[in-house]
Amino acid sequence: MPAVLITGTNRGIGLEFVRQYSADGWTVIATARHTSPELDALGVRIEQLDMRDLDAVAGLGGRLDELDLLIANAGTYGPRSVTTAEDARGWLETLAVNTVAPFLLAESVLPLIERSRGKLIGISTKMGSIADNTSGGYISYRSSKAALNAAWRSLALEARRRGVIAAVLHPGWVQTRMGGSSAPLAPEDSVSGMRRVIDSLRPEQAGGFFAYDGSEIPW
Repeated sequence: MPAVLITGTNRGIGLEFVRQYSADGWTVIATARHTSPELDALGVRIEQLDMRDLDAVAGLGGRLDELDLLIANAGTYGPRSVTTAEDARGWLETLAVNTVAPFLLAESVLPLIERSRGKLIGISTKMGSIADNTSGGYISYRSSKAALNAAWRSLALEARRRGVIAAVLHPGWVQTRMGGSSAPLAPEDSVSGMRRVIDSLRPEQAGGFFAYDGSEIPW
């Protein structure tokens, strides 16, 4: 059975990833700060993990025996505007959770992924695209995801030399707590699309930025 590590799984997109991969027979390791009844009901291995705890993040790979796929999904929105020192501290925490921790986790599991010739996937957002930003605002979230894209691109160059494909994906505007009920895309459709993209990724696409429907997104 192939094994997948998914972060941020107690609800939304992460939970749907767990549902779909476990239903298809994968060995699923799901991380969350706090579990949920929905996650518990799926009967997968759950690892308590706070992405703000960088020591725990860096040590997670050493607790795993094998891994074919990482989906770094956990994230936070952060303050909507940054006008005070308190807002700035929230911005720094957003960068830690959305950028530093996923990269650190990827480095932690890279030896396992290399062994399986697997893939490292970061869940980003179109809001992290500098070229696509025509409305401004949401500084902490946008900048943390743009930084994730840059970090994952560098990771992809290293990983490709080791036979590993790394890429970042935009899930679309999804009906989650963050996306809201008016979002046009159901979690199951977003995740099904991203899984198709993940499955089809080729070595020459390493370091790319793709939407859930497979279209390429400008940096």
